[in-house]
Order: sequence, then structure tokens, then C-alpha cells
Amino acid sequence: MTVDLNKFTNHRYLEALADRVLLFDGAMGTNLDRQNLTVEHFGGERTMGCNDYLVITYPDAVENVHRSFLEVGADVIETNTFRANRLTLAEFGLGERTHEINYKAARLARKVADAYSTADQPRFVAGSMGPSGKLISAEDPEMSDISFDNLADVFREQAVGLIEGGVDLLLIETSQDILEVKAVIYGIQAAFKETGEVLPIQAQVTLDTTGRMLLGTDIAAVRTILEDMGIDVIGLNCSTGPDYMREPIRYLTEHSKLPVSCIPNAGLPLNVDGEAVYPMEPEPFADMMLAFVNEYGVRVVGGCCGTREDHIKLINAGLNRGRSMPSLPQQEAMLASPVQAVSMAQTPPPFLIGERLNTQGSRRFKRLIMAEDYDSIVEMARDQVERGAHGLDICVALTESANEKHLMRTLVKKLANAVPAPLVIDTTEIDVIEAALKANPGRSLINSTHLESGPDKAKQIFSLAKQFNAAVIVLTIDEGGMAKTIEHKLTVARQIYDLAVNQIGLKPEDLVFDTLTFTLATGDPELRGSALQTIEGIKSIKEELPGVLTSLGVSNVSFGLTRHARAVINSVMLYHAVEAGLDMAIVNPAHIKPYAEIPENERLLAEDLIFSKSEDALANLIAYFESVEETGGDEKRGQVDLKTMRPEERLHWRILHRHKADVETDIDEILEREAVPVRSEAAVKILNDVLLPAMKDVGDKFGSGELILPFVLQSAEVMKIAVRYLENFLEKKAGVTKGKIVLATVYGDVHDIGKNLVKTILSNN
Repeated sequence: MTVDLNKFTNHRYLEALADRVLLFDGAMGTNLDRQNLTVEHFGGERTMGCNDYLVITYPDAVENVHRSFLEVGADVIETNTFRANRLTLAEFGLGERTHEINYKAARLARKVADAYSTADQPRFVAGSMGPSGKLISAEDPEMSDISFDNLADVFREQAVGLIEGGVDLLLIETSQDILEVKAVIYGIQAAFKETGEVLPIQAQVTLDTTGRMLLGTDIAAVRTILEDMGIDVIGLNCSTGPDYMREPIRYLTEHSKLPVSCIPNAGLPLNVDGEAVYPMEPEPFADMMLAFVNEYGVRVVGGCCGTREDHIKLINAGLNRGRSMPSLPQQEAMLASPVQAVSMAQTPPPFLIGERLNTQGSRRFKRLIMAEDYDSIVEMARDQVERGAHGLDICVALTESANEKHLMRTLVKKLANAVPAPLVIDTTEIDVIEAALKANPGRSLINSTHLESGPDKAKQIFSLAKQFNAAVIVLTIDEGGMAKTIEHKLTVARQIYDLAVNQIGLKPEDLVFDTLTFTLATGDPELRGSALQTIEGIKSIKEELPGVLTSLGVSNVSFGLTRHARAVINSVMLYHAVEAGLDMAIVNPAHIKPYAEIPENERLLAEDLIFSKSEDALANLIAYFESVEETGGDEKRGQVDLKTMRPEERLHWRILHRHKADVETDIDEILEREAVPVRSEAAVKILNDVLLPAMKDVGDKFGSGELILPFVLQSAEVMKIAVRYLENFLEKKAGVTKGKIVLATVYGDVHDIGKNLVKTILSNN
């Protein structure tokens, strides 16, 4: 690994990491609990249980923990600030003391670390930054009621206190929402500007036993989203013991270009007499951690919940600190939704970008976005993915509305929670791009940038892409207009590459060049050979600028022709562009035919036009397709024909597959059919025999890992609609109740998120 240390004001930690494996401490909370602290130690009833406040009320307890781990060989100790952000401290009435608490915690850890440092073993301080308790990616009104900018500012404030207190690095840990991690990084970067200090950032997420973050993000998506956001170490901590981390850690060490950290719990916690007990003893824990170092090349190890000084002592005893850094893995251009990563270079190519969610190209989508009918838009998005789209282009610009930023932000959040495909942000407005990047938990592709107005606007977009780790589709357009010849396309591509890569610092694979295609339907002599120039331009750019990718808005080539003719021309153009090296294509997947399945005579007509083989090519093609009857398209959703199902089956399917439309219609059909004197009895039967079994299926699929949490919550929303409608037919019994359910977690604890999820599902039932 090669790191530019010149950007850091304090790079001692990274220098040490390049030289040797580093050992972190163990659990702060576990070892504070062992000291049997009283209300007086915490400063009173109001702040009882606020471990972070102990750095002010009883710093000796925190210092004891720091010393216990340094005594057994830890290289790095974490500040006692895991929950010391403004939101969680406010629950104890301490929000206004955020800077003070973080500063004092950092100074305390710095003093102890310096006392144990030697020339042979310097000791480091990591500024611990845990989660806020919010799930900004979710749509739940209680868990996502904060903006990206406000959340970033919460962490900026914490980071400033830690930096000014003297930490060596900032540690983002136990992260459960990938968009919150992005907000933390954004806030830390603001803290760097404010303080003038630039420190390494170590970002660690927490995965469940299925290998996903709470909202479903898998480890490949984690790497794709975070790796180029300005972090210096990537890894896992908390949640499980090391046994469940084996495969995600192996993936990171094989695919990430960054050093990898692994700081697990002492096993999965057990509930023993109402207390969390971590069962993994020091010997098996240390054996697994040492295996991660020796077999996979992990560079940072340590312990999280339940680990004591004897866990860390055994790792220290067996640790070969002098192991060299593993070789840098081959990098692959990737995009990501919030749940999964997708290669930008598909095998076989191309990466298909669905084009229907575009107000400039789809009248239906324009009507839906003007009505803000997001449920119907989600159905359109799912349909494109089911038909083969790898990503979704989103353009919400309207001449009828100046509300593009609001529409884009809202739609991005809706789609991110509903569709497992990366999003392509299609807008010319910089503030809209920024809003979309702050709303999208995944790794975005920005569409599109050019040099028509000179380099200034392009520079701003490339800078945003760099800050948020986005890729960019760049068009071969400069101040002279759209490039029509190979030479002009290459000239513009070179200028864009120099600006984006050499000046702003994007990687070559972050650039996706669109060599432009023009309609062949006008008969304009100037455009007659334009398709061939486009195809050859793809070849030339990929040869001259290694590492970059290419894209094409394929359907432009046939604009103005009949639907059947367009399908053939688009498919043939796509085939030949891919043969020339095209990586990505913006298309409607439903209208693309495999080249081999197109009748030979139609292929030849299309190729005559595309390659400009004769002056009569356009006339011949038009004449042929005027005589061909259009067959239309398959309107069924995937392989499911809802019309053939009984209404009970449809209702079950809608809940399981998260489709809100027509739920009430299905219920009405069942109620009208049931020959039951009292409609309330039929309603109860629907509830017991259809809705509850459907939600049980959802729960079973979630338990087995087939469904991720956002999909479960969306199924719950469909269930709510059905139950709310059924309530109109249920007999109301005055004074009857099933009783109350009380849900609670330790005040301010991170598991408050889980409590709220349980509340949502119980309320639904």
C-alpha cells in the first residue's frame, strides 16, 4: 500500500501500520462495569449509566481501563467517547457539553498513552465515534428524522473535540447504516477544515450473522461505497464474535486496497438472568484473531464487547507484528445500491442502465413524478430491474416545477429502500447532484458532465464525485459543441481526463465516456456516418485512455422511427458498440433483443443504416417496417400473472413482494364472494388466513436471510394498508383490550433501533 502522507498533519499511526500489525485494546463498557460504579461516580441519577460522562465525573475509572490494556501490550487505546455525540448526550441533558467531554476524553487517553510509549513501541489514541441511534437511510419517521447535513454536523462537533484533545486517528465504529457512515466522514472532513488538522480515518461497520449491516448492506457494498471516501483503514467490529466475521474479513483482505481491521466481540452475547454475557474465552478468541493476521493479512486486531485484558494479552503474546503488508489487489470498477455491489464491467457486457425513470423521455414517468406517486414509480423501477437493468437512470427535471432538488432527494431515498440496483443521478444542476449524493446510501453514477460551458462547472461536479466517491458519465462535448468525428471525440476525452484525473484526483475507472450517438432517422447527410464515428470513437478512447469505461444512450440512434424499427436498430447498434468495447448502455431493457434472435433481413437493414452502406438505407428500412405489424410488449410483471390468481393469492403475493397497489380491491373481492352473514367474520378470516400467514412468510424469509430489513418494513407497510382497510369491517367491542406491551432498552443504548423495529411490527399485528 502506498499512502500520500503529505496530506496528514499527524500520520504516525499510518506509518506504524505500514511497518507492523497493530493491536487495539478491549471493551471499555465491559471493563467499566467490572468496577461496580455507583450513582455518585456518574454524577447523579440524571446521568447514571452515561459512561462517556465519567471522563469528567470520575476519570480514574476510565484511566484504569486504559492502563489495564496498555499493561498487556495494546498499541492503541480508544477514547471513552463511543456515545459522546450531541444526540445521545442530549438524552442525559449533556448535549451542550459535547466538545468538553470529547476533549477531556482525548486528553485523558493521550496522557496515559504517552506514559506507556517507548521508542520501540509508541502507543496511539483512537478517537471513538459510535452511531447516533438514527437510521438516516430508513423511511421510518422516528428513526430517520434528521437531515444528512445535520447528522454530519453532529459528528463534526464530536470530531473537533477529539482532534483538539490530541487523538492520533478517528475511529468510526459499530456502524449500522452505511449512509450514516458517509455522514460521519463528511462531518470529519469539515472538522479537518475547522481545526487545520488532518488525521487518518478508520471506518468499521458491524454485520449480523448473515453478513449484512442492519439495513441489508453486504460487505462488497460496504467496500465499494466507503473505500474511496477518504478513509485510510476499513474493517469490522462488534455485533458478533470472530467466527461470523471470517468470510467478510477474507473478502476485505482479498479485495480492498486499504489495511483491514477486525475488532469483534467475545462471541455472540447470551442473556443470562437478564444480563448480556459474552461467552468466548481468551484462548479461542486469540487463536482466531491470530489466524486472521497470519492467514488473511489483517493489519489491525483488538476486542470489542465482552473482551477483557486477558483476551488482549493472549493476542499480544502470539502476534507477529512484523508481518509485511499484503500485496495490493486488482481493483474493479463497481457501483453499489445500499445492499449490494455491481460491477460496472459486466460479463458479458454491457451494464444496462434503465432509462424509463426520466421526465425527458417517459410521459408516464413525468405524470407520476408531477403527482409524486412514488409507489407507482417504484413499480416502474422494479419492472426495469426484473427485465435486466443493472442500474437505474433518474431524471426529475420539469419545466412545470422548480422543485427538482426535493423531487430528486425524495425519489432517491424511495428507490434506495425499494430496489437493489445502483442509481444513476441524471441532472445538470450541481445542487441537485449534491442533494442526491447525500440521500443515496449507495455508490452513485452521475449523468452527465461535459465541457460545453468550459471547465469550471465540470470541476465542481468532479469535486463532488471525489468527495462522495461517485463515478461520472462524461459526454464528448466542448465549447465547440457535440463531437461528431472520432478526432473531435478524442480531443474532448483527453481534456476531460486531464481535468478529472490529473487535477481533481478521480481514478480513470471513475470516468465513463459517452461518445454520443445521433438519430439516423432524419436523413441529414451530416449525420449519415455518425453511428460509425460513435462506434469507432469507443474503440479509440479505450485504447488511448486505459482504465476508463464507455457508455451510450443507445436509443438516440433511432429517435423518430416506429417502435418496431427502433427496437431492431437499437439492438443492432448495441451489439456493434459492445463489440467495439462499450461497457454501459442507457436503454429500456424490455425493448432490446438478442442480436442472434433478430431476423437476418432486419439485421441487414439496420446495419446498412448504421454503417452507412448505401444512400437508400434509411428509405429501405422505413419502407420495410411500415409493412410490419407491431406485436406490442409483454405487460406481465416478470413471470407472475396476477390475473390468474385467486384474490387471496394475490393479497398474499402483494404483501410478500411489497406491492401496495390494489390491496383494497383484492379485499373487496374476497368480501363480496364470501357467503357469510356478518362481514366482520369474513374480515377476521382474511386477517387470520391470508394476512398473518403472508407476514409469517416474510418473517421466515428474513430469518433465513432471503429478505433484508428494508424489504421487511415495506411488506409491513402493505400489511398496514390491508389491516387499516379491514378495520372498517371488523366488529368493535367497547372496553375490550389485549392489554399493553412495554418495550424498553437501556437508556440511550444503540439497541434502541431494534426496539423501534419491534414496535413497528407489533403495532402492525
